[in-house]
Formats: sequence, C-alpha cells, structure tokens
Amino acid sequence: MEIECLHWIACLFTAALILISTLLRRRRKNLALPPGPKPWPIIGNLNLIGPFPHRSIHELTLKYGPIMQLRFGSFLVVVGSSVEMAKVFLKTMDANFVNRPNFSAGKYTAYNYSNITWSPYGPYWRQARKMCLMELFSARRLDSFEFIRVEELNSFLIDLFKSAGTPITLKDHFSTLSFNIISRMVLGKRYIDKDGNPIVSSKELKEMIDELLLLNGVFTIGDSIPWLAFLDLGGYVKRMKVLGKKFDEFLEYVLEEHIARRSIDRENSDNKDMMDVLLELADDSTLEVKLERRGVKAFTMDLLSGGTESSTITSEWAMSEMLKNPETFKKAHEELNRVIGPNRWVKEKDMPNLPYIDAITKETMRLHPVVPMLVPRESIEDCKVAGYDIPQGTRVLVSAWSIGRDPTLWDEPEQFNPDRFIGKTIDMKGQNYELLPFGAGRRMCPGYSLGLKVIQTSLANLLHGYKWSLPKGMNSDDLNMEEIFGLTITKKIPLVAVAEPRLPQNMYYIM
Repeated sequence: MEIECLHWIACLFTAALILISTLLRRRRKNLALPPGPKPWPIIGNLNLIGPFPHRSIHELTLKYGPIMQLRFGSFLVVVGSSVEMAKVFLKTMDANFVNRPNFSAGKYTAYNYSNITWSPYGPYWRQARKMCLMELFSARRLDSFEFIRVEELNSFLIDLFKSAGTPITLKDHFSTLSFNIISRMVLGKRYIDKDGNPIVSSKELKEMIDELLLLNGVFTIGDSIPWLAFLDLGGYVKRMKVLGKKFDEFLEYVLEEHIARRSIDRENSDNKDMMDVLLELADDSTLEVKLERRGVKAFTMDLLSGGTESSTITSEWAMSEMLKNPETFKKAHEELNRVIGPNRWVKEKDMPNLPYIDAITKETMRLHPVVPMLVPRESIEDCKVAGYDIPQGTRVLVSAWSIGRDPTLWDEPEQFNPDRFIGKTIDMKGQNYELLPFGAGRRMCPGYSLGLKVIQTSLANLLHGYKWSLPKGMNSDDLNMEEIFGLTITKKIPLVAVAEPRLPQNMYYIM
C-alpha cells in the first residue's frame, strides 16, 4: 500500500513538471525574445561556452548582435555587448536590473550573500551601498589614509631599487603593495609581514584572495541546473566551502583583535581603520537593518579582495603591454620629465597633469577589463529592451570585453594604443559606457576611486623612477599574454622584467 502511494505521488509530481514545462514553453512562444542560438535540452547553450567564457560569448555576439539571448541550463541569460545596451541595462533601466542571481559563490564565500557584491537588492544592500559611499570610501576617509599609500609606495620603490638589474616577478611586488595598502586601511596593520600571523602565512593569504576571485567567476553546474547541484562537477563548491572556512578563521581572529582594542582605546578616533568603522556601524541602533557580525566579516572580505586584485591585475597588464610596445615608454618618460622633473617622485595630486599616464591606464582597462563580463545581474520584473521581451528572473551579462573591442568605437581595437585617449573626455567613473572597468549604475564598484589612486600613482612612479626591459635573451614576441579566467582576468604566466634606476640613488628613500 505504501509503495503504491509513493508511486502515485511520483506520477503526479512528474505530470505537474510536464504541465509547468509545457505552459512555460507556450508562454515563451508568445514572447518576442532576443536572437540567440537554439538551446539543447537540459544544458541549454552551455556547450557553446569554452574555458574563456568572455571570448566564447564575444564570438556569439558577433553572430547574433548587441542584445543576445542564451540559455544556461534552466535559466535565460541576456547579453548586452554594445554601448547602447550597456546604457539600457546599467542606467536607463538600472532599477529593474539591480538584483543579483543566487550563485554558489555568494552563498559559500560571502556569508550567504552578506557582502556588497552578492547581496540581493533590498534594504540590506541599499544600506551597504550607503555605508560605502558615505563612510568607507568618502573623499575625507580616503584623504585620511593617504599617508599609508605614500609609505607603502615608498617601500615598494625601495624594494625595486634593491632588485635593480635582476629579473623580478612584478606581480609579487604589485600584490604586496596593494595588499599592504588595503590591509592597513581596512585592518589597521600589515598582515603579510615576514613574521606572519597565527592564522595564515603571507603566501597563503595571497593564494586565498586569488582563489576567491577565481571561484567567484567560475560556472558551477548547480548555478545553471539546480537539480544537478549535488554532482558538483569540477569540485568548485567543495573548494568554495573550504575557502569560506579559511577566510572565516582569519577574519574571526582579526575581528577579535579589533574588539579587544576598542574596549581599551574606544576614544581614539585618529586611529580608526575600516573595520573599526564597520564595528561602530554594527553598534548603531538607528540602522534600518542591523549589521550583524557576519556582515562585518563579509564586507571586510570584499574590501580586501577588491582592493588588492584590481590594482595588481591592471598594473601587471599595463607593464606587459608597454614591454610589447616600447615606444610607449618613451612617451611616458617625456611627459614625466617635463611635468615632474628629476628631483622628486610622482604624488597623487600630480595625476591630473599627466594625461599620458591616464591614457595608459584607460587603454589597459579597455583591452584587459578586470571583470570582462560585469558581475551578473537579474531582472526584477518583466520588461522590454530594444523591442524584445525580458522575462522576470532573466540573468543579464554586460560584456565590457566586447565593448572594448568594438571596431565602430575603436580603430584597430586589438592594438595597445594609449594615444587614442589623448584629448578625449572618456572617463572610467561609469559615465561613459565605452569604458566600464568598474561597472556603472547602482551596482558600480564603490571603491573605484581608491583603485585608480593606487594604480595610477604606482604606475607613474614605476615609469618615472626606472627603465624597464625583458630578461636577457627575451624579446617582446616571447612575452606570453595568455589569460586565466575567473571573476577577474589575470595573466597566466606572471610578468618577469628587469628594472634599472632613472633617478639618483638618494631619491629612493624620500617621498
């Protein structure tokens, strides 16, 4: 009797699934959906996505146009790959595309969607955004931390001077600079000193951040076909859980340090880091949504990873492209010699007077956007875009990578040519949709101004203080420019280069 009952329940469940599937198919037949390749059963168009999804999707957009529909397993995905479509999704209809899909990465590496990147649209996210804009990344707050950026840049330049004449892996130096800056701003001290800390070594902490950015960009089977999530093909979810536990141990240690320090030195407002600010906000009873302990840890993880990775990746790509195009060094040196001169280093306040350095940064971010497919969005309601129906719950991708290679916008788009930005008013602050390294609209990266400060001043001083070349026996044709895909796009083979001082020796210890 029991077996017969279970049999009928199974039959009814199957019939319900078939009925729902049939109704959905009929509904979609009545919709004017964007063009796109025909999906396969169950997997949809996942068979068309290779190891570099941004490149696979770019090739498809060349065939199907600037607004294209794909199906990733059970979910509709719409891709915008032109300035016009980016403007619709990120500005005109931003309010309808401000949500995030519930991906595994947000669940297992961001305290169940508690960080700024993955939290769904609603009171919690609006409050988090306000915290970033008004507290964590306000102009006043960033100015108060300028001494940290100066001190760490000085240490960075001294280390380069000590390594002069020998091949060095630039990524290691960039990541140390970026992480020292962000850890002092966010956590109040360096966490990758030689002595390390009781929780993780400096090497392990850097590896954890690399792993975080990789896992936040991978395709997991459960994100596309939820009923197959248990398979965990590739083992990505398992890795996410392991990484989440490691980060939690580290962040708990740091959090307890801060709580203990606050109990002793609560009145010292001159020594506050960003975690101190978050803890103060967690104590604020007037907040619409209480900031819980896991929220403090989630925001801190966001700050550490975002503040480290973007500047490291962009700086390494910039130096790689310049070593492949040596004439750019000559133009940069001419500008630096004229504006800065031989008797001092470049300061943050000098950047508005260095348009070629600014152009190098923009050109690098055009060719190598840190996040080539902006972090996925999700439609809150049914709507129409460019005459096409976009059903509620559709996932939306904006391809900054495709826009940066659009031949109608850029002459010879595959070539590295900073001159294309000289005399142009295109900025990187989400107002010009030709260049979207930090996104745009409500979900734009709130820390973009800090990222630009670190990237541009470190790059300007690298070029002002040193002559750069590839190791002996290697020429620009030998320089490997392959990528590794994740949420961000990094070089597969780290850049190795040789620095020779341009400024007098006594300049290397004064900022």
